[in-house]
Amino acid sequence: MKILVTGSAGFIGSALSLRLLERGDAVIGVDNLNDYYDVGLKEARLARTSSHPAFADLRLDIEDGEALNQAFVDHRPDRVVNLAAQAGVRYSIENPMAYVRTNLVGFANVLEACRHNGVEHLVYASSSSVYGANTEMPFSVHDNVDHPLSLYAASKKSNELMAHTYSHLYQLPTTGLRFFTVYGPWGRPDMALFEFTRAILAGEKIQVFNYGKHRRDFTYVDDIVEGVIRVLDQVATGNPEWSGDAPDSATSQAPYRLYNIGNNKPVELMEYIGVLEERLGKKAEMELLPLQPGDVPDTYANVEDLARDTGYHPSTPVAEGVARFVDWYLDFYRV
Repeated sequence: MKILVTGSAGFIGSALSLRLLERGDAVIGVDNLNDYYDVGLKEARLARTSSHPAFADLRLDIEDGEALNQAFVDHRPDRVVNLAAQAGVRYSIENPMAYVRTNLVGFANVLEACRHNGVEHLVYASSSSVYGANTEMPFSVHDNVDHPLSLYAASKKSNELMAHTYSHLYQLPTTGLRFFTVYGPWGRPDMALFEFTRAILAGEKIQVFNYGKHRRDFTYVDDIVEGVIRVLDQVATGNPEWSGDAPDSATSQAPYRLYNIGNNKPVELMEYIGVLEERLGKKAEMELLPLQPGDVPDTYANVEDLARDTGYHPSTPVAEGVARFVDWYLDFYRV
């Protein structure tokens, strides 16, 4: 197939592009290489795919609807994976309009380009952040998620609503994936594992929010990519049993689906730090801090629907995933 991947220089987008190329697909990579974090890291990720003859490297911004649509016209993708987004819960409090421009306007441009260019299936990144104030665990895609705690979370919930509209009006098959705390080699520098590793090696204190009592469903990047590919290959269909009398938020009469994609095994943050300390052979100095605005105390993914429909089962234990990240970090930064 010919697959267009937005955010192709990003953490997940780069890993996904590589896997798609390895299995024989052609990939049209779309990324604007913005400076939200180290552009050099993004370029290094792209270097893994850009030399492949089946990879097209397009430097454009999904906020530019005209340029994005032209890319669809020129390359005629069969399917699309939208991973381009302004990420980060805390940054959404500092710079909310960045999320409006990329996550709302940009996503609308992706939907329009898919609609007008005969795309067979759009798979897009949502987030576990949409669960917001929910406390019943594990989080289920069938639960109500109307109480987001950050604009980032609200923008991702909005993406799900926008996608449903296009599935309903134009019969565009769409599948949203609620990612749960992705980590691993080539990750983002603003992610906890990345920041902790840098600080511990430098002998600096690490900031541990919620006094280390967070629980997160840490999910290794390879397991995420495996889930994305399984979903991409299974085009969303309508649910014939869906009823407006008792509406299921994860399906529809339209070709629309939502899935959680997580490890299904939450780990307390202090335990996660302990695994990292053991791998680095060095203890962390910690600054224990309260829960930050916009953060949720715990995440825990119910992945029953994804497992039932695609056979997805995460297979990477946290200890193994952290070890792989540390090995990559030490090599990449020549520590």
